[in-house]
Amino acid sequence: MTDHRDDVLRLWGRRLYERQGEPLAWAEAVLEATGRPSAAVTAAMSGRLDALADSPSDRAWLLFRTVAKLAANLRGDGRYDADVGTRIGPLALRLGEHEPPLAGPLGDALGHLPDGPASLVTVHTAELSCNRTIRLRAVDALLEWAELGHPQARAALSGIASDHRTQDVTVWSKALNRIALFGDASLEPGLLRALADTGHRGVRWSALACAELGFHRAVPLITALLEHPDPMVREGACEALGLFEEPAAVPALTARLNDETDWVRSRAALALGRIGGDRALAGLWQAMMERRNPKANHLASAIAAFGPPVVDDLIALTTDPDPDLRALACRALGSTADERSLPVLERLAAHDLARTTLGGLVATAAKQGLRTAHRIRARTAST
Repeated sequence: MTDHRDDVLRLWGRRLYERQGEPLAWAEAVLEATGRPSAAVTAAMSGRLDALADSPSDRAWLLFRTVAKLAANLRGDGRYDADVGTRIGPLALRLGEHEPPLAGPLGDALGHLPDGPASLVTVHTAELSCNRTIRLRAVDALLEWAELGHPQARAALSGIASDHRTQDVTVWSKALNRIALFGDASLEPGLLRALADTGHRGVRWSALACAELGFHRAVPLITALLEHPDPMVREGACEALGLFEEPAAVPALTARLNDETDWVRSRAALALGRIGGDRALAGLWQAMMERRNPKANHLASAIAAFGPPVVDDLIALTTDPDPDLRALACRALGSTADERSLPVLERLAAHDLARTTLGGLVATAAKQGLRTAHRIRARTAST
């Protein structure tokens, strides 16, 4: 068996019934293979489970009772009890290991074990044609196999991602969220087509998938999504352009710093910080100076991403008459973790008792900046 023994066994138990044309006859064959007396088999097949109460308890008993319950359910309402079925394979295998004389009869009754991962992936791929709940579960399983490098799982997931028009949006976006596991250049036409379909509810994931795979032909389409009416789409477009580190997107992203939705503003700032360059920094700095919002941590963090070149300007900002700007400068300086910022933050933490427009102390922002700086420096020193 492989490291996936439990999965293989669960699959075996689940498929045992599904492969049978005459499930009651199959159940009876398994019961007989356990070596129990014929009277016990007859009682089980007639649904008289109470007659088995006094049966001796041994390793065969649990398998026997499990299959007997399955047979009773099939006889009663014709429905397969999946929870019971998933136990049959593991129980039979253990029984055969502990009692070798039963291994042959059990093998004849149950059939062969699935051939490990290949069989599992085949089943999960087939489940992509089932109802939505099963498809979602199948995608999760296929993603796990793709992470382990299974080519059949990757091919199945590529089939999902290649055409958004044939997929439930939840199934499709779940696959695209992990597209780095299976995506390649063959998906570019389908993803560009999905990206152009701006009315599709999964267009946000199309943008992020294109960025993850580096499809630069998508940049103009993604930039246009910054004007999309759905803020989640606008946020996804900001994130995607940041992943591309696309300088041409700086003006459009700078405009999103004034977006009506706070999380879009935040994502635009992070994207500009990732892209870098003088224009991006100028846009961030202007937004910080104009907004003067002591809670605009996204602007402080994005400016801090520019590193040592911005430290002197941030230090100068800590002397500004406006407490809101001083508080923002403290947070940004803390995120730089630059050695030059530490004495400045220590001084402000001890002495700047001015309050921001939201009522917080500049000293408190300085203390937060110090904690951030020390945490970053400690993490850097340990690596």
